[in-house]
Amino acid sequence: MPLTTYGCALPRFSVIVPVYKVQAYLHACVESVLGQSFTDFELIAVDDCSPDGSGAIVDEFAARDARVTAVHLPENAGLGPARNAGLERATGEYVIFLDSDDSLAPGALQAISDRLKDTDGPDVLVYDYVRTYWTGGTVPNSAAAQLTEAGPPVCTLADRPGLLRVLHVAWNKAYRREFLERGGFAFAPGYYEDVSWTYPVLLTAESIAVLDRVCVHYRQRRQGAITSTPGSRHFEIFEQYDRVFAYLDAHPELAEWRPHVFRRMIDHFSTVFTSRGRLPRDSRAAFLRRARTYCRRYRCPGATPPARTRIRHALVGMGAHRTYRAVCSARAFQRRVRRAVAAAHHALRAAALQVHYGIQRRLPLRENDAVFSAYWGRGYGCNPAAIEEKARELVPGIRTAWIADPAHHHTVPTATRRLAPGTAAYWTALARSKYLVNNVNFDRRLVKRRGQVFLQTQHGTPLKHMGLDLLDRPAAVGDTDVRRMLANCDKWDYVLSANRHSTLVWERVYPAAYTTLEYGYPRNDVYQRATATDVARLRETLGIPRDSVAILYAPTHRDYRRTQHQRIDLDRLLHALGPSFTVLARAHHLHDTPLAGEGSSRLVDVSDHPCVESLCLASDVLVTDYSSLMFDYANLDRPIVVCADDWEAYEAARGTYFDLRRLSPGAIAFSEEELIDIFATGEWRSPHAAQRRAAFRMRFCPYDDGRAAERVVRHVLLGETAGLPSVVPLERRQPAEVPTAFGPRQEPQASVRLTTSPV
Repeated sequence: MPLTTYGCALPRFSVIVPVYKVQAYLHACVESVLGQSFTDFELIAVDDCSPDGSGAIVDEFAARDARVTAVHLPENAGLGPARNAGLERATGEYVIFLDSDDSLAPGALQAISDRLKDTDGPDVLVYDYVRTYWTGGTVPNSAAAQLTEAGPPVCTLADRPGLLRVLHVAWNKAYRREFLERGGFAFAPGYYEDVSWTYPVLLTAESIAVLDRVCVHYRQRRQGAITSTPGSRHFEIFEQYDRVFAYLDAHPELAEWRPHVFRRMIDHFSTVFTSRGRLPRDSRAAFLRRARTYCRRYRCPGATPPARTRIRHALVGMGAHRTYRAVCSARAFQRRVRRAVAAAHHALRAAALQVHYGIQRRLPLRENDAVFSAYWGRGYGCNPAAIEEKARELVPGIRTAWIADPAHHHTVPTATRRLAPGTAAYWTALARSKYLVNNVNFDRRLVKRRGQVFLQTQHGTPLKHMGLDLLDRPAAVGDTDVRRMLANCDKWDYVLSANRHSTLVWERVYPAAYTTLEYGYPRNDVYQRATATDVARLRETLGIPRDSVAILYAPTHRDYRRTQHQRIDLDRLLHALGPSFTVLARAHHLHDTPLAGEGSSRLVDVSDHPCVESLCLASDVLVTDYSSLMFDYANLDRPIVVCADDWEAYEAARGTYFDLRRLSPGAIAFSEEELIDIFATGEWRSPHAAQRRAAFRMRFCPYDDGRAAERVVRHVLLGETAGLPSVVPLERRQPAEVPTAFGPRQEPQASVRLTTSPV
């Protein structure tokens, strides 16, 4: 039951926002909280006697939203006391601090609440953040690896000492209010107030959990944070560490942490001393002399720093500010020299290759040469592979080459020449081959010659936003260079499309003068050509028992998470479904963490399998979230189950072109429990699920009839624009059957009627 006071339920969260001179950013901050999909919170905005219009903005929000409480301090007290004022009024089960120029990521409160529930209400939850710069760029948290959710869900600092390396601020954590009150925690006045808060809190917490999800956008303003302002107030850092060690003295049971805190203190002193613009020039010597005093005052057994920082710590301990700055300058010079030498070597090699490339571009094109690649050199696959195979069959005299990293050369057919990226042979092929085929892009330095033909095959039907539509999605766009992206698009002669939805998206988000070929995806041809014997052989190769229902589980990438997150407990799923089911688990190619362990023969990790089409053929049903694989799998006319347990967060972070909840290709689950229920009740193969799949196929699979590769090769490589193979209607197609344990395919009980709006 929720906590109550005087018969009223307490909110899940108290979000405390201290406010001072942020009128330009305050609206975005508060709206990022009020716009959360999770609504069980109170927002306490504390006006620290701000001289601008911030106080009036706080009052405006409080007047129109009952969840907002406005607190006005009579005089400016600083960030720490302002947070304390918010704490005094907090009634939530958990307390969250948010600086008034930062913002919560969409879906953050829901994710935090879910993680707190999954970890049985820890004292502290530490979550991830991303720095967002005024120029529009973003930089991930450098210590995000400490927040991986692998291992025990709840721990103490002794289990995860690396959490001390995470930025020691108050706003990247959620705190159980009862824990804060029991410990009497409060913020100290002055600069660096987070120091004397974070260390005692983490050291004292009896249960800590982590959330590997970006929950805060940490704004980097052009003027910098207040602690970047030059002045003598930076000396207040010493008082903050006095408070930390006083806390340790008052709690002898925490004595083992003194060496850790000591080392972090010296690192922090060093950071302040070396940060450009913080300390006035005439105060640097005094700062380091003060740091020397603190080194002697708090040094303790076990405080010896690691070898890589030993010299720095020694110089701080001696207070040798001139020597320290000289050593820093010397090391910086050494790093610059090393980088310059490496850059020079790289530049010379690159320049030589570009000279070679320039010479090759002046030689005649090889009319029968075609060069292929896919997925940035990861091996033979996808649409380019299907086109390459069909080209060798249909085009007389064709000579094909495949670009891939040497580690993937074994996947390339023996009849195809293998090229390694960045070699002279690679540049020769790009310069002299008439046909260039890729599902991404070649090297940006490619200069497409007159007479060359570039076929961009793409690698999936877009559910998530792509290209220009990512410009307002900071978690997804990363460091994308729009000008370079559009320059690459200008090299395309043809773009392959599987359906009208894809055509409309590609032509808008990748605007250029190419020709779109709505021919279907060649990689899906195999679904119409494979026989039951082929399927049986694939299942035997993968170790799928003859009478087992094979579930292919293939989740997609989350832009708002740094590391792979196991959203479904596959062991639990198998245990619930019983021995007649097998799970083939395939992680997204951007992740290196397997989805399946070695605990069960019915749970098979197929992340490294070279051909996803073979996995689709071998399976009875696909379970995915938002992967474009669902569009390809629909061509098999086998059941698809969508698990959309974080739809709001995914849609907010990446953006989608349609609501998958309305246009799902089958049964849809919003939790692990619902997923288990869908299989337990048979809903996954019900007539209703078949109806949804039929509507989905009609919309997104109009051309995948087994002859897409032939249409592409005849048009692009043979120049045949008339008399191409006609498209086989959906009702006449015969996709590969599977020797299934659940009986014949269920057909819709009524004719399909599309009632939704066009995608």
